[in-house]
Amino acid sequence: MANFTPVSAAIGGALIGLSAVLLMLSTGRIAGISGIFSGLLNLRGEDKGWRIAFVGGLILAPILAGLIGYGMEQPKLPSNWAVIVVAGLLVGFGTRLGGGCTSGHGICGIGRLSPRSIAATIVFMVMAIITVAITRHVLGG
Repeated sequence: MANFTPVSAAIGGALIGLSAVLLMLSTGRIAGISGIFSGLLNLRGEDKGWRIAFVGGLILAPILAGLIGYGMEQPKLPSNWAVIVVAGLLVGFGTRLGGGCTSGHGICGIGRLSPRSIAATIVFMVMAIITVAITRHVLGG
């Protein structure tokens, strides 16, 4: 791995954990991105303020980091937009089917020792490994 940065990864992980704990303590909510975002799409929802702030922080943090010199490499995306759209829909479907996403299950659920979240995270990781293996070694991506 050419981009192995254990110190920054540990600091980032600690900040993610701290934010999850602070959200749970202040609102009683789990820091699952899919649930937070779906709450923004709910027209009748009343608790939009913290959701907007949370999603806004996810968008603004890397932009601000890039502006102060902590830029990231441009992600390698497929050239075909249909693949991107289908992949996004499949991720959304999987999130709905799994009752949450990697942040909700993987960070908050495992932290609460939830058997359902542990099982979901294992399934997420196994499917991610299979997907990478197929796209890199079978399809030549």
